[in-house]
Amino acid sequence: MHSLIELWESVRDFIATGGDVLYIVAFVLFMMWVLIIERFWFISREYPVLRNRIVADWNERADTTSWYAHKIRDAWVSEASTKLNERILVIKTLVAVCPMIGLLGTVTGMIAVFEIMALQGTGNPRLMAAGISMATIPTMAGMVACLSGVFVTSKLEDKVKSAVHELADSMPHH
Repeated sequence: MHSLIELWESVRDFIATGGDVLYIVAFVLFMMWVLIIERFWFISREYPVLRNRIVADWNERADTTSWYAHKIRDAWVSEASTKLNERILVIKTLVAVCPMIGLLGTVTGMIAVFEIMALQGTGNPRLMAAGISMATIPTMAGMVACLSGVFVTSKLEDKVKSAVHELADSMPHH
């Protein structure tokens, strides 16, 4: 319990040093990872049930060679692809927004530095350093959040593509 309190205090100190923009970065990062985990859950738990139903429906069909059968097959593959790709665009958008939010922190931190310079002059390096810290920490946090999402999103897209190809291959059209 004591270590959790220390962890919370260090996070609170980090946010105090980086400014309120870090709350926005943390929220976007949280939402991004919730959606990423949901997509991996769907691919590993729910999609196999959908896939098996589609393949079973295809195998029960008497006609798998006509133009009409091919269109039904294409529609089923498209339906599965749509369900697999749900929220991928939202995840990619959140990944892309993270550095922009970090840059917002940079701008607000630099504004704080300029306000300090206007009020105190350049003779107080401690106050200027606090503003510069407030400008650089959100940028770093936004970039780290972005990088964590870029690699996982790439892996997620690869899984989706291979699942769609596997489904199409498991429904032969003679």
